[in-house]
Amino acid sequence: MANTRGRGGGSKAGGGSKTGGGSKRSSGKRASGITLTVGEREIDVSSPDSVMFPDDGITKRQLVEYYLHVSEVMVPHVRGRALTIERFPKGIGGKGFLQKQAADHYPPWIPRVRVPGKQGRDVDYPVANDPAALVYLANQRCVTFHITSAPARTPETPDQVIFDFDPQDGSQASFEKVRQCAGIVGEELDRLGLRTFLKTSGSRGLHVIAPIEPELDVDDVRAFARAIGERLATKHPRLMTVEMLKKDRGDRVFVDYLRNGYAQTVVAPYTVRARPGAPVSTPLTWDELTDSDLNAQKYKIGDVLARLGKMRDPWHELAKHARSLPRARAKLGS
Repeated sequence: MANTRGRGGGSKAGGGSKTGGGSKRSSGKRASGITLTVGEREIDVSSPDSVMFPDDGITKRQLVEYYLHVSEVMVPHVRGRALTIERFPKGIGGKGFLQKQAADHYPPWIPRVRVPGKQGRDVDYPVANDPAALVYLANQRCVTFHITSAPARTPETPDQVIFDFDPQDGSQASFEKVRQCAGIVGEELDRLGLRTFLKTSGSRGLHVIAPIEPELDVDDVRAFARAIGERLATKHPRLMTVEMLKKDRGDRVFVDYLRNGYAQTVVAPYTVRARPGAPVSTPLTWDELTDSDLNAQKYKIGDVLARLGKMRDPWHELAKHARSLPRARAKLGS
């Protein structure tokens, strides 16, 4: 990888990080579940031994406790953002659904935020501003959390630029192209004065995110991301493309800038994906982009907990690295 100056996340070696969010398990047990004390809240976890990931035997209790342990590092990345949730009432082997509207039975301490819908219908999204909210939602069999590029209070003014790269197929050769594209886009954003952060999607590809000052509306941010894609697709015509139709892409990687549209979402850092093995969308250092064993599902829930026991979150204090997008846009043609 070329010069990584300006990249977020530092190096692989890092200080240790507590991951419990100041929370603990209550000593009390109920006949049908357990009770977790999370901050000032007590959360009853029902049916803790029910299996959520049938191929792996991962239970609801393990899922909830995973979110408890990562809450300290995850909550800063989702705080104040509308959550779109993938719920699986019978585990990922059964039928799941995507939920935006906060359920009526959610307790009043779970924040809601009303966001105008694209079709004119307002949606009251749940928000996880603290570890207890995250744990409560996991107990509702919420497996995967999606967030927008803009805070819920200002849904038309993003504070992140997002690029999503997925391979054309499941081959290692296709993922190598994804790896190249992520590096090239990261370097271009660096050149423009932005600070960039990298993570696995936990599913098929990689995400590159740059925190920005909330100065431009969502259409301007999306246009900037598209311009980046077009510029780099011109420079690397055999590697990447911005063609919307899959049939026109060939074996090139689509520079997906569409995540920057109004109310569009991306999976949150540290969220679990509804796939066998319980892979996690894991923040990486830029040094890790060149690891020979890197793939989109490299880190599972147990791996992430062990990882956070040895190193600091590579995305810690991400928001403090926000840069001016108008300044970056002015440099784009240079």
